[in-house]
Amino acid sequence: MNNAKERLLNGLFKENPTFVLMLGMCPTLAVTTSAMNGLGMGLTTTVVLALSNVMISMLRKIIPDKVRIPAFIVVIASFVTIVELLLEGFLPSLYDALGIYIPLIVVNCIILGRAESYASKNPMLPSLFDGLGMGLGFTMALTIIGAIREVLGAGEVFGYRVMPAGYVPISIFVLAPGAFFVLACLTAIQNYIKIQGEKKGKDMSKIQSGCNCDCMNCGDMACSNRKEETETKNVAINVKAEGRVNSEKKEEATIERTEKQKQVVDELFFISEVKMKEADIEVVDLEQEVSEIQDNKEMDEETKGEGETEE
Repeated sequence: MNNAKERLLNGLFKENPTFVLMLGMCPTLAVTTSAMNGLGMGLTTTVVLALSNVMISMLRKIIPDKVRIPAFIVVIASFVTIVELLLEGFLPSLYDALGIYIPLIVVNCIILGRAESYASKNPMLPSLFDGLGMGLGFTMALTIIGAIREVLGAGEVFGYRVMPAGYVPISIFVLAPGAFFVLACLTAIQNYIKIQGEKKGKDMSKIQSGCNCDCMNCGDMACSNRKEETETKNVAINVKAEGRVNSEKKEEATIERTEKQKQVVDELFFISEVKMKEADIEVVDLEQEVSEIQDNKEMDEETKGEGETEE
Protein backbone atom coordinates (compact mmCIF):
# COMPACT_ATOMS: atom_id res chain seq x y z
CA MET A 1 0.00 0.00 0.00
CA ASN A 2 2.92 2.32 0.62
CA ASN A 3 3.99 1.85 -3.00
CA ALA A 4 0.42 2.56 -4.16
CA LYS A 5 0.25 5.73 -2.07
CA GLU A 6 3.65 6.82 -3.37
CA ARG A 7 2.47 6.31 -6.97
CA LEU A 8 -0.69 8.36 -6.37
CA LEU A 9 1.17 11.24 -4.71
CA ASN A 10 3.86 11.07 -7.39
CA GLY A 11 1.32 11.78 -10.13
CA LEU A 12 -0.55 14.41 -8.15
CA PHE A 13 2.40 16.50 -6.97
CA LYS A 14 5.95 15.31 -7.56
CA GLU A 15 5.58 14.50 -11.26
CA ASN A 16 2.36 16.28 -12.09
CA PRO A 17 2.11 15.86 -15.88
CA THR A 18 0.90 19.43 -16.49
CA PHE A 19 2.69 21.68 -14.00
CA VAL A 20 5.92 19.67 -13.63
CA LEU A 21 6.54 17.55 -16.72
CA MET A 22 4.66 19.91 -19.08
CA LEU A 23 3.06 17.04 -21.00
CA GLY A 24 -0.33 16.94 -22.71
CA MET A 25 -0.29 20.65 -23.50
CA CYS A 26 -2.69 20.33 -26.46
CA PRO A 27 -5.80 19.32 -24.46
CA THR A 28 -4.63 21.42 -21.51
CA LEU A 29 -4.74 24.62 -23.54
CA ALA A 30 -7.63 23.78 -25.89
CA VAL A 31 -10.27 22.07 -23.73
CA THR A 32 -10.06 24.05 -20.47
CA THR A 33 -12.53 26.77 -21.41
CA SER A 34 -14.58 25.70 -18.38
CA ALA A 35 -14.07 23.66 -15.22
CA MET A 36 -16.55 21.02 -16.40
CA ASN A 37 -14.70 20.50 -19.68
CA GLY A 38 -11.39 20.23 -17.84
CA LEU A 39 -12.86 17.76 -15.34
CA GLY A 40 -14.42 15.66 -18.10
CA MET A 41 -11.25 15.57 -20.18
CA GLY A 42 -9.16 14.73 -17.13
CA LEU A 43 -11.39 11.87 -15.97
CA THR A 44 -11.60 10.49 -19.51
CA THR A 45 -7.81 10.49 -19.75
CA THR A 46 -7.56 8.95 -16.27
CA VAL A 47 -9.77 5.99 -17.24
CA VAL A 48 -7.80 5.36 -20.43
CA LEU A 49 -4.46 5.80 -18.64
CA ALA A 50 -5.30 3.40 -15.79
CA LEU A 51 -6.78 0.69 -18.04
CA SER A 52 -4.00 0.89 -20.63
CA ASN A 53 -1.35 0.74 -17.89
CA VAL A 54 -2.94 -2.42 -16.48
CA MET A 55 -3.22 -4.09 -19.89
CA ILE A 56 0.32 -3.16 -20.97
CA SER A 57 1.72 -4.33 -17.65
CA MET A 58 -0.04 -7.69 -18.09
CA LEU A 59 1.35 -8.03 -21.62
CA ARG A 60 4.84 -6.63 -20.91
CA LYS A 61 6.52 -10.05 -21.17
CA ILE A 62 4.60 -11.00 -24.32
CA ILE A 63 4.95 -7.86 -26.46
CA PRO A 64 8.21 -7.97 -28.49
CA ASP A 65 10.55 -5.12 -27.73
CA LYS A 66 10.88 -4.04 -31.38
CA VAL A 67 7.11 -3.45 -31.82
CA ARG A 68 6.24 -2.25 -28.34
CA ILE A 69 5.24 1.31 -29.37
CA PRO A 70 2.73 0.17 -32.06
CA ALA A 71 1.41 -2.40 -29.58
CA PHE A 72 0.96 0.29 -26.92
CA ILE A 73 -0.91 2.50 -29.40
CA VAL A 74 -3.26 -0.35 -30.33
CA VAL A 75 -4.05 -1.01 -26.66
CA ILE A 76 -4.58 2.70 -25.92
CA ALA A 77 -6.70 3.20 -29.05
CA SER A 78 -8.96 0.32 -28.03
CA PHE A 79 -9.73 1.87 -24.65
CA VAL A 80 -10.12 5.34 -26.19
CA THR A 81 -12.71 3.95 -28.62
CA ILE A 82 -14.64 2.34 -25.75
CA VAL A 83 -14.60 5.56 -23.70
CA GLU A 84 -15.57 7.66 -26.73
CA LEU A 85 -18.61 5.47 -27.46
CA LEU A 86 -19.67 5.59 -23.78
CA LEU A 87 -19.40 9.39 -23.72
CA GLU A 88 -21.36 9.70 -26.94
CA GLY A 89 -24.11 7.46 -25.58
CA PHE A 90 -24.41 8.69 -21.98
CA LEU A 91 -22.85 12.19 -21.90
CA PRO A 92 -23.49 13.71 -25.33
CA SER A 93 -23.03 17.30 -24.12
CA LEU A 94 -19.54 16.54 -22.79
CA TYR A 95 -18.80 14.52 -25.92
CA ASP A 96 -19.70 17.52 -28.09
CA ALA A 97 -17.63 19.90 -25.92
CA LEU A 98 -14.49 17.74 -26.04
CA GLY A 99 -14.93 16.96 -29.73
CA ILE A 100 -11.79 15.90 -31.62
CA TYR A 101 -9.68 15.86 -28.47
CA ILE A 102 -11.19 12.56 -27.32
CA PRO A 103 -9.67 10.48 -30.16
CA LEU A 104 -6.46 12.48 -29.79
CA ILE A 105 -6.02 10.87 -26.36
CA VAL A 106 -4.50 7.96 -28.32
CA VAL A 107 -1.33 9.96 -28.95
CA ASN A 108 -1.29 11.81 -25.64
CA CYS A 109 2.31 12.01 -24.40
CA ILE A 110 1.25 11.25 -20.84
CA ILE A 111 -0.30 7.89 -21.71
CA LEU A 112 2.46 6.79 -24.08
CA GLY A 113 5.11 8.05 -21.67
CA ARG A 114 3.77 6.11 -18.69
CA ALA A 115 3.28 3.01 -20.81
CA GLU A 116 6.89 3.15 -22.00
CA SER A 117 8.62 4.28 -18.82
CA TYR A 118 6.60 2.52 -16.11
CA ALA A 119 3.82 0.09 -17.09
CA SER A 120 6.02 -1.92 -19.47
CA LYS A 121 8.58 -2.48 -16.68
CA ASN A 122 6.46 -2.99 -13.53
CA PRO A 123 3.75 -5.31 -12.18
CA MET A 124 0.04 -4.71 -12.70
CA LEU A 125 -0.98 -3.19 -9.33
CA PRO A 126 1.74 -0.48 -9.15
CA SER A 127 1.04 0.32 -12.82
CA LEU A 128 -2.67 0.76 -12.02
CA PHE A 129 -1.95 3.24 -9.23
CA ASP A 130 0.65 4.98 -11.37
CA GLY A 131 -2.00 5.50 -14.05
CA LEU A 132 -4.54 6.70 -11.48
CA GLY A 133 -2.02 9.10 -9.93
CA MET A 134 -0.97 10.58 -13.25
CA GLY A 135 -4.58 10.77 -14.43
CA LEU A 136 -5.80 12.46 -11.25
CA GLY A 137 -2.88 14.88 -11.39
CA PHE A 138 -3.82 15.72 -14.98
CA THR A 139 -7.49 16.06 -13.97
CA MET A 140 -6.61 18.37 -11.07
CA ALA A 141 -4.51 20.59 -13.33
CA LEU A 142 -7.15 20.81 -16.07
CA THR A 143 -9.93 21.49 -13.57
CA ILE A 144 -7.97 24.29 -11.86
CA ILE A 145 -7.07 25.93 -15.17
CA GLY A 146 -10.64 25.54 -16.45
CA ALA A 147 -12.14 26.96 -13.24
CA ILE A 148 -9.88 30.03 -13.29
CA ARG A 149 -10.59 30.68 -16.96
CA GLU A 150 -14.34 30.22 -16.42
CA VAL A 151 -14.42 32.53 -13.39
CA LEU A 152 -12.45 35.30 -15.08
CA GLY A 153 -14.01 34.85 -18.52
CA ALA A 154 -17.65 34.22 -17.59
CA GLY A 155 -17.99 34.89 -13.87
CA GLU A 156 -19.13 31.32 -13.25
CA VAL A 157 -17.71 27.96 -12.19
CA PHE A 158 -19.43 24.63 -12.92
CA GLY A 159 -22.40 26.68 -14.15
CA TYR A 160 -22.87 28.56 -10.85
CA ARG A 161 -22.38 32.30 -10.76
CA VAL A 162 -19.66 33.31 -8.28
CA MET A 163 -18.90 36.88 -9.32
CA PRO A 164 -21.06 39.94 -8.50
CA ALA A 165 -23.80 40.97 -10.92
CA GLY A 166 -21.82 44.04 -11.95
CA TYR A 167 -18.74 42.00 -12.88
CA VAL A 168 -17.66 42.45 -16.50
CA PRO A 169 -16.22 39.15 -17.83
CA ILE A 170 -12.73 39.24 -19.31
CA SER A 171 -13.54 37.41 -22.51
CA ILE A 172 -9.91 36.77 -23.46
CA PHE A 173 -9.70 34.10 -20.73
CA VAL A 174 -12.20 31.87 -22.50
CA LEU A 175 -10.21 32.25 -25.73
CA ALA A 176 -6.93 30.52 -26.68
CA PRO A 177 -4.58 33.20 -25.24
CA GLY A 178 -6.29 32.90 -21.85
CA ALA A 179 -5.06 29.31 -21.48
CA PHE A 180 -1.46 30.43 -21.92
CA PHE A 181 -1.89 33.26 -19.40
CA VAL A 182 -3.43 31.02 -16.72
CA LEU A 183 -0.90 28.19 -17.22
CA ALA A 184 2.01 30.64 -17.09
CA CYS A 185 0.70 32.30 -13.92
CA LEU A 186 0.10 28.97 -12.13
CA THR A 187 3.56 27.72 -13.08
CA ALA A 188 5.12 31.00 -11.91
CA ILE A 189 3.27 30.78 -8.57
CA GLN A 190 4.46 27.20 -8.13
CA ASN A 191 8.08 28.18 -8.84
CA TYR A 192 7.82 31.16 -6.48
CA ILE A 193 6.53 28.96 -3.64
CA LYS A 194 9.34 26.50 -4.23
CA ILE A 195 12.06 29.17 -4.30
CA GLN A 196 10.77 30.89 -1.15
CA GLY A 197 10.53 27.57 0.65
CA GLU A 198 14.09 26.63 -0.29
CA LYS A 199 15.33 30.02 0.94
CA LYS A 200 13.71 29.30 4.32
CA GLY A 201 15.39 25.90 4.45
CA LYS A 202 12.20 23.89 3.92
CA ASP A 203 12.08 20.61 2.01
CA MET A 204 10.41 21.54 -1.26
CA SER A 205 11.25 18.29 -3.02
CA LYS A 206 7.58 17.55 -3.68
CA ILE A 207 7.14 20.70 -5.76
CA GLN A 208 8.41 20.55 -9.33
CA SER A 209 10.89 17.77 -8.66
CA GLY A 210 9.68 15.31 -11.23
CA CYS A 211 12.23 13.70 -13.47
CA ASN A 212 11.65 13.29 -17.20
CA CYS A 213 14.98 11.44 -17.55
CA ASP A 214 16.34 14.20 -19.80
CA CYS A 215 19.33 15.11 -17.64
CA MET A 216 21.09 16.86 -20.54
CA ASN A 217 18.37 19.54 -20.79
CA CYS A 218 17.31 19.49 -17.13
CA GLY A 219 17.96 22.54 -14.97
CA ASP A 220 17.14 20.90 -11.64
CA MET A 221 20.54 20.43 -10.04
CA ALA A 222 18.92 18.97 -6.90
CA CYS A 223 17.41 16.07 -8.83
CA SER A 224 18.35 12.73 -7.29
CA ASN A 225 19.00 11.24 -10.73
CA ARG A 226 21.27 14.18 -11.56
CA LYS A 227 23.18 13.61 -8.31
CA GLU A 228 23.48 9.90 -9.03
CA GLU A 229 24.63 10.67 -12.56
CA THR A 230 27.18 13.20 -11.22
CA GLU A 231 28.42 10.72 -8.63
CA THR A 232 28.73 8.05 -11.31
CA LYS A 233 30.69 10.44 -13.52
CA ASN A 234 32.93 11.41 -10.61
CA VAL A 235 33.59 7.76 -9.82
CA ALA A 236 34.38 7.09 -13.48
CA ILE A 237 36.70 10.13 -13.57
CA ASN A 238 38.44 9.01 -10.38
CA VAL A 239 38.84 5.48 -11.69
CA LYS A 240 40.22 6.84 -14.94
CA ALA A 241 42.59 9.16 -13.07
CA GLU A 242 43.75 6.33 -10.84
CA GLY A 243 44.29 4.16 -13.88
CA ARG A 244 46.31 6.93 -15.53
CA VAL A 245 48.41 7.38 -12.36
CA ASN A 246 48.98 3.64 -12.09
CA SER A 247 49.93 3.53 -15.77
CA GLU A 248 52.38 6.38 -15.30
CA LYS A 249 53.85 4.68 -12.24
CA LYS A 250 54.23 1.43 -14.15
CA GLU A 251 55.86 3.28 -17.03
CA GLU A 252 58.25 5.04 -14.65
CA ALA A 253 59.08 1.74 -12.94
CA THR A 254 59.71 0.13 -16.34
CA ILE A 255 61.98 2.98 -17.39
CA GLU A 256 63.83 2.82 -14.07
CA ARG A 257 64.22 -0.95 -14.36
CA THR A 258 65.47 -0.60 -17.93
CA GLU A 259 68.01 2.02 -16.88
CA LYS A 260 69.23 -0.21 -14.06
CA GLN A 261 69.55 -3.15 -16.43
CA LYS A 262 71.47 -0.97 -18.88
CA GLN A 263 73.73 0.21 -16.07
CA VAL A 264 74.40 -3.37 -14.99
CA VAL A 265 75.15 -4.41 -18.57
CA ASP A 266 77.55 -1.47 -18.96
CA GLU A 267 79.28 -2.39 -15.73
CA LEU A 268 79.58 -6.03 -16.82
CA PHE A 269 80.91 -4.92 -20.19
CA PHE A 270 83.46 -2.65 -18.52
CA ILE A 271 84.54 -5.44 -16.17
CA SER A 272 84.87 -7.87 -19.07
CA GLU A 273 87.03 -5.36 -20.96
CA VAL A 274 89.23 -4.89 -17.90
CA LYS A 275 89.51 -8.64 -17.49
CA MET A 276 90.40 -9.04 -21.14
CA LYS A 277 93.06 -6.36 -20.90
CA GLU A 278 94.50 -8.00 -17.78
CA ALA A 279 94.46 -11.35 -19.57
CA ASP A 280 96.26 -9.80 -22.56
CA ILE A 281 98.91 -8.33 -20.24
CA GLU A 282 99.41 -11.68 -18.54
CA VAL A 283 99.78 -13.40 -21.94
CA VAL A 284 102.38 -10.81 -23.01
CA ASP A 285 104.31 -11.26 -19.74
CA LEU A 286 104.17 -15.01 -20.13
CA GLU A 287 105.46 -14.78 -23.68
CA GLN A 288 108.28 -12.54 -22.52
CA GLU A 289 109.21 -15.00 -19.77
CA VAL A 290 109.15 -17.91 -22.24
CA SER A 291 111.31 -15.88 -24.64
CA GLU A 292 113.79 -15.05 -21.88
CA ILE A 293 113.94 -18.69 -20.83
CA GLN A 294 114.58 -19.77 -24.40
CA ASP A 295 117.25 -17.06 -24.79
CA ASN A 296 118.92 -18.13 -21.57
CA LYS A 297 118.80 -21.77 -22.64
CA GLU A 298 120.36 -20.92 -26.01
CA MET A 299 123.04 -18.87 -24.28
CA ASP A 300 123.79 -21.78 -21.91
CA GLU A 301 124.05 -24.18 -24.83
CA GLU A 302 126.38 -21.82 -26.69
CA THR A 303 128.57 -21.38 -23.63
CA LYS A 304 128.70 -25.11 -23.12
CA GLY A 305 129.61 -25.71 -26.75
CA GLU A 306 132.44 -23.20 -26.57
CA GLY A 307 133.82 -24.87 -23.44
CA GLU A 308 133.87 -28.26 -25.11
CA THR A 309 135.69 -26.80 -28.16
CA GLU A 310 138.44 -25.32 -26.03
CA GLU A 311 139.07 -28.65 -24.36
